[in-house]
Amino acid sequence: MTVPAKFKEYIWLVNTIHRFKRMTFAEINRKWLSTEMSEGIDLARSTFNRHKDAIEDIFGIYIDCDRNDGYRYFIGNEEVLQENSVQNWMLSTLTVNNIISESLSLQDRILLEEIPCDDHLQMVIDAMKQKVKIEIEYRKYGSDRPSRFELEPYCIKLFRQRWYVLGHFQKGSCAVFSFDRILEMSLTGDRFEIDPEFNAQGFFEECFGVVAGDGTKAQRIVLRAFGNERFYLGDLPIHQSQKEIASTAEYTDFELQMRPTYDFKAHILSRGQFVQVIEPKELAAEIKQMLIAAASKYE
Repeated sequence: MTVPAKFKEYIWLVNTIHRFKRMTFAEINRKWLSTEMSEGIDLARSTFNRHKDAIEDIFGIYIDCDRNDGYRYFIGNEEVLQENSVQNWMLSTLTVNNIISESLSLQDRILLEEIPCDDHLQMVIDAMKQKVKIEIEYRKYGSDRPSRFELEPYCIKLFRQRWYVLGHFQKGSCAVFSFDRILEMSLTGDRFEIDPEFNAQGFFEECFGVVAGDGTKAQRIVLRAFGNERFYLGDLPIHQSQKEIASTAEYTDFELQMRPTYDFKAHILSRGQFVQVIEPKELAAEIKQMLIAAASKYE
């Protein structure tokens, strides 16, 4: 689907100011005139102001002006453009969609990953908006019989091309359910109020993915990456806490503060000989035994 012309302008404006950090209206207009969208016509001040209002309404991103810095415009709530925020995801998705929609002649040479979207997604979002519980029939991996749960949908998360819902129960416990294992779903008439102390970002902050309720505590982890893996790991951090602490011609050490849950361990195993756990020693020993067990399958 082609992004409407106005949306293209909104996307361009946010991306431009975000890229250059601070810009006067004259600088924005010069950049605007260099695009095909302008058709050589200046960006009117009134149009710019309308675009600012629309961007705040649609994306929740507001463009502020610093009068003490030569009337330069900047993103006033830069934090909403963090990597895993809804606003950043929406903006990135629309930007990519626009680029691809204008390149349909290359559709056989542009290969994408599928992001599932089904009725469950809309139903859970409706339940979150209406503050009503949902009832699901759910089949865990390895289970022959499905189970039924009534839960309060606290938040949803996209991870590795799968949607998950964090369900809260009356006794205060929580569990994460994968959409692709939900057989049936319905909205109940039971209303709920979300815990005012709940923070979705904070709930998963120490997690690698969506495994949050297995009791694993966060700890300091040091990984050593060899060869090209050190560059991949530097460009695509495993976790938001990741930072480089040492580097040589052969390897780079990265420090993380997170929970070494089984999905994290599986990720480390998938990197094979190119990533080594240095600390903690207990985790390094566990990964070693898992690698030995994997190698034994080929004997």
